[in-house]
Amino acid sequence: MKYCTNCGEKLKEGAKFCTKCGEKVVAEISEKEAPKSNTKKLVSSQISTIKKSEIDKINRKITLQNNQTSIVKKSWYAAGFFLLIIIVAIMDFDSLPIHPAIVLLSVFFFISSLVIGFMFRSREEKLQSLISGESLLAGWTLNETQKKAYVNYLFDNEKSKNIAIFFSIALIAAVVFGIFILVIDEGKFAMFMVYIGLLVFLSFFAFGMPRYYKYQNSKNDGNILIGAKFAYINGYFHNWDFVLSGLSKVKIIDEPFYGIGLVYYYTDRTFRHSEALYIPANEGENLEGLVAVLKEKN
Repeated sequence: MKYCTNCGEKLKEGAKFCTKCGEKVVAEISEKEAPKSNTKKLVSSQISTIKKSEIDKINRKITLQNNQTSIVKKSWYAAGFFLLIIIVAIMDFDSLPIHPAIVLLSVFFFISSLVIGFMFRSREEKLQSLISGESLLAGWTLNETQKKAYVNYLFDNEKSKNIAIFFSIALIAAVVFGIFILVIDEGKFAMFMVYIGLLVFLSFFAFGMPRYYKYQNSKNDGNILIGAKFAYINGYFHNWDFVLSGLSKVKIIDEPFYGIGLVYYYTDRTFRHSEALYIPANEGENLEGLVAVLKEKN
């Protein structure tokens, strides 16, 4: 009789997963039954023959919610609302006169909502493939200490960048407003107050937004899901599987915490951009194997 290595539950003959906790049962393959060079193929074959009923049983154990779904629903609702306005305007009811400017704005927002909906629908499907395990390479949950260290790292990094941007913009604005104040004859005080108002507005974003994001990040679930082309990190989804994008670097890191550091790139209408992710991990995770697979699949 076999027992689950995770919870100790008795396993049925030929079971691929534990029916109590969902832990995958790895078949014992001796060297006589299969050479080492063929082990990877045999395991892949076993995974590919998992029945849908078994996958559904595992998915019922997963409590992680797909946070892209709400964005998709809101986009569809918004598109329906603006489409209704357009239809009412076309039907030209006397009791519901709609200004042409409102119709034009509704057309713009309708198209925008559709684009956002389809874009996030794709992200929703990719994240769901991680949650279901279909595209999952590795996954773990951060404890409170790990999550706090990760959240503090993001806060410090975001704050330092925002402060640098704030002082750069403030300096440029000081030069521009200073020239106007020196040149104009009237309204010097008003121009100075506009400059002060701009500094207050910029300081709100520079110093306030990092604290807001820190608060939000501290409330997130602490789950880490890694796939070959996308990843879910404490509530945020990242992907590098579209055109002119990819993974440029991945390695094991010890600073600012133990985990994986990866850099992916993407290209928009202007330039190529890079995004660096530092992902904390538990000590027992097989990061060497994960890094090797990520390099192989990218």
